[in-house]
Amino acid sequence: MSIAYLDPGNIESDLQTGTLARFDLLWLLLLAHILGLLMQRLAARLGVVSGCNLAEAAAEFYPAVPRFLLWLMVEVAIVGSDMQEVIGTAIALNLLSNGAIPLWAGVLITIVDTFTFLLLDKYGLRRLEAFFGFLILTMAVTFGYEYVVVQPDQRQVLRGLVVPGCRGCGGRQLLQAVGTIGAVIMPHNIYLHSALVQSRDVNRQDRRAVREANKYFFVESSIALFVSFLINLFVVSVFAQGYSEQAMSAIYNSCVANDNPHADIFSGNSSKLDMDIYRGGVFLGCQFGLACMYIWAVGILAAGQSSTMTGTYAGQFVMEGFLRLRWKRWQRVLLTRSLAIAPTVLLAALTDINRLTGLNDLLNVLMSQQLPFALIPILTFTASGRYMSEFRNHPVISLLAALLSAAVVAINVFFMAVFVQQLPQVWYVLAPLGLACLLYFCFIIYLVVLACAEIFPVCCGRLGDRCRGRGGQQLLGSGGDSEIVEPLLGDSELAGGTAT
Repeated sequence: MSIAYLDPGNIESDLQTGTLARFDLLWLLLLAHILGLLMQRLAARLGVVSGCNLAEAAAEFYPAVPRFLLWLMVEVAIVGSDMQEVIGTAIALNLLSNGAIPLWAGVLITIVDTFTFLLLDKYGLRRLEAFFGFLILTMAVTFGYEYVVVQPDQRQVLRGLVVPGCRGCGGRQLLQAVGTIGAVIMPHNIYLHSALVQSRDVNRQDRRAVREANKYFFVESSIALFVSFLINLFVVSVFAQGYSEQAMSAIYNSCVANDNPHADIFSGNSSKLDMDIYRGGVFLGCQFGLACMYIWAVGILAAGQSSTMTGTYAGQFVMEGFLRLRWKRWQRVLLTRSLAIAPTVLLAALTDINRLTGLNDLLNVLMSQQLPFALIPILTFTASGRYMSEFRNHPVISLLAALLSAAVVAINVFFMAVFVQQLPQVWYVLAPLGLACLLYFCFIIYLVVLACAEIFPVCCGRLGDRCRGRGGQQLLGSGGDSEIVEPLLGDSELAGGTAT
C-alpha cells in the first residue's frame, strides 16, 4: 500500500515542490499523507468488515452504465501510474549507464522486469511483500543518504512542517501546491487496499476479532505511510536546500569540474531550469559528487520497480470486481503494460528527454482527475449503516472524508481552468473540452446524490432511488439494519472475498 506513495511521479512532485517553494509546503505534504491515511483506513475497514473489496461493492451497488464508467476511470489511473513507472525506470537506467542505455531501450526493458515480478509472485504473497519491503528500504537508504550529504537546514524543515503558508509564492507555487494532493493519493490504491487486507484470515462472525483487525490494519497503515512520508520529506528537503536560486551557469561549471557525462543539459542560456527526476539526479552528481547521482538513480529505479506490481494487483482486483472477468496475471500485465509502453516508447524514440520527463506532470494531473471516483464510493459504503453496521464511520470521519472529496473536486476545477487558458481559444478545441468537463462533473454529482441517499436514507432515499433506476442492486441485502448485520459478519459468499 505504501508503494503508491513512492512512485516516480511522487518523487518528481517532491523535488519540484522543493525547487519552487523550498520548505514552505512541507506542511501540505504532511497533510496529504494524513488524508491519505484516512482514506486507506476506510478502504481497509471495508475489506475487513464486509469481506469484499471496493470494486465488488461498487459493481453490486451502481447500475450498469455508472459501473462501467467507474471501471474505466480506475483503469485510466492504473495505466497512467504504469506509465510513470516506465518513465522512472527508463531514466534510472539511462543515468546508471551514463547514457549507454537510451530511453527507448530502457522503456522496453520494463517489459522484462514486470514478468520477473510475476515469477516472484509464485513464491507467495508474504515473500513478495518482503521484497517490496526491501525496495522501500533501498529508497529510504538512498534518499536518506542524499539528505545527509546535502544537510538541509533543520530549523527550516521543522518550520515548514508546522507553519502553514507559503511566503512569496506565486502562480507556479500555487499550481504545485494543489498538485501535491493529486500526486500523493492514488485512486487505484484505495481499491487495491480494500482487497489486499482480505489476505489475512479474520473471523467475521466475531465482532471483537473484526474490531481488532481494524485496529491493527490501521497501525500497519500508519507505519507504512510514516515511512513513505519520511522518504518524500527527504526528497523535498534535498532540493529545497540544494537547488534553490542556483544559476545554470554555476551548475554547468560544477558538472564540468566533476566530469559529469550529462553536463550538457545545464548548458543553456536561461538563469534557472525546471527540475525533474532526470535533471535532479544530474544536479546532485554535479554539486555533491558522481556517487550522489548513481545513488539517486538506484532510488528512482527502486521506486519504479516497486510500483510495477501495485498497478498489476490493482488492475486484477478492479477487473474481477467490476466486470467479473478473471484473467491470469500475465495476461493482465501484458494488456496494461502494452497500453503504457506503446505511447511512452514512441515519445522516447521521437523526442528528447525533456518531453518524457514532462509527461509525469500531466500524469499527476490525470491521477487527480480520477481521484473522486475512488473517494466518493469508499465514503458511500463505509458511512452506510446498512453495509457496515456498528463499524460504519464516525460522523467526524465522514465529514473529513467528504471535505477531502470536495477539496479534490475544487482542485480539479482549478486545474481545468488553468489548462483551458493555455489552449488555443477556438471553438473546435474548447467545445469538445467543455462537453467533457460537463459530463465529468455531472457524473460526480450523480455519485454524490447516491452517496447522500445511502448515508441519509430518510431525507434523500427517494432521490437516490430515482437516480439509481431499476439497475441498481444492494451489496448484501435490501432490508434494514437488522437484515444486514448477519450477512456482513457471517460466512456469506461475499464475506469470503476473492483473496482469502
